[in-house]
Amino acid sequence: MRKLATKPFAAFEWMLARRYLRARRKEAFISVIAGFSFTGIMLGVATLIIVMAVMNGFRAELMNRILGMNGHMIVQPVDYDLRDYAAVADRLSKVAGVRLAVPLVEGQALVSGKAAGTGALVRGVREADLMKITGISDHIVQGTLKGFDSSEGVAIGIRMAQNLGLTLGSMMTVVSPNGDVTPFGTTPRVKAYPVVAIFEVGMSEYDSSIAYLPMSEAQLFFNSEGRASTIEIYVDNPDRVDAMRAAISKAIDRPHFLVDWQQRNKSFFTALQVERNVMFMILTLIIFVAALNIISGLTMLVKDKGHDIAILRTMGATRGAIMRVFMMTGSAIGVAGTVFGVVLGVLVCDNIRSIQHFVDWLIGGHVWDPTVRFLSDIPAQLDPTETTAIVIMALALSFLATLFPAWRAARLDPVEALRYE
Repeated sequence: MRKLATKPFAAFEWMLARRYLRARRKEAFISVIAGFSFTGIMLGVATLIIVMAVMNGFRAELMNRILGMNGHMIVQPVDYDLRDYAAVADRLSKVAGVRLAVPLVEGQALVSGKAAGTGALVRGVREADLMKITGISDHIVQGTLKGFDSSEGVAIGIRMAQNLGLTLGSMMTVVSPNGDVTPFGTTPRVKAYPVVAIFEVGMSEYDSSIAYLPMSEAQLFFNSEGRASTIEIYVDNPDRVDAMRAAISKAIDRPHFLVDWQQRNKSFFTALQVERNVMFMILTLIIFVAALNIISGLTMLVKDKGHDIAILRTMGATRGAIMRVFMMTGSAIGVAGTVFGVVLGVLVCDNIRSIQHFVDWLIGGHVWDPTVRFLSDIPAQLDPTETTAIVIMALALSFLATLFPAWRAARLDPVEALRYE
């Protein structure tokens, strides 16, 4: 009898693997399990890609918007008034890697309009500096920042305008508890300012709680004539702020307290990273469960094909050939599920905003409420390295799931299998 001696992964083995993937009527249940395995791996890979992309996009958007409105480093004076803030800011702006140095007057105040009142952070800033803060100047939806210094007006976020019932030209009342000192004590300072500009950063926390006044107006309002509270420094590469500390401290040339964006937001971005890692581990279980379905489906297939395996063994098929046939059968499910999962995940990520708007229209509301989640739209940013890692993990789990059933098939004794035939 001629032996079925074949090279590893020969055409004969591929032919058998394809035949076992095609279900016959009596093997319908095995086909159903294979279909569930394919669907599980596809959805698991797609879900993992989408969620990781959204987490990456969420972090990137928050960083861009947080750092777009706030300096990467903040200089605060120690035991002295910052009266020569213009000269200090000019020296800081000449440091290599520094893009902008912005003196600010900051204070907490109560702001009110036609509809309501709320607390706000009021910042006094020079018009030239405000125009260079692209997080604000590039997102003006109503009004203009031209002539801001002489306008004696205020620039507010769109959500603050909506909450207070304000429109362009409306008067917003600002109340500070640190007002004028009288024989009867300190009286709150109250002044109304016209709304000259409305911006929309896209981050609800900032759009609803920050207002900008001209530097001179803020100095008068907060009793800070001739001085600034802080200087915010914007750098070209935010990830290199630690390396720039020495040069910036030398340019300040006086006692100061210097804090960077990493220190200010450390707990926030650490929480995001922890949440991202936990989501990755949890969603990996979807792929793991789908891989378990491959094990159960292949085990049943091996049991059903025991007679065929025995005949092949008697014809000379090696144990290695039998093992490779069933490994290819199971791996094909994993590979196909992974490929379709990647395609589905990438398509959803590329069209996630359209999907969001469609779902909003469908339910007549907001599936992504910006007042709760800070951002107006669902962000998604695919990371090629991360996507590749997900693909490798899915393929590895699919391959490992085939080992035990394939080993069982290879160990099948043809004598025992054919004894009662």
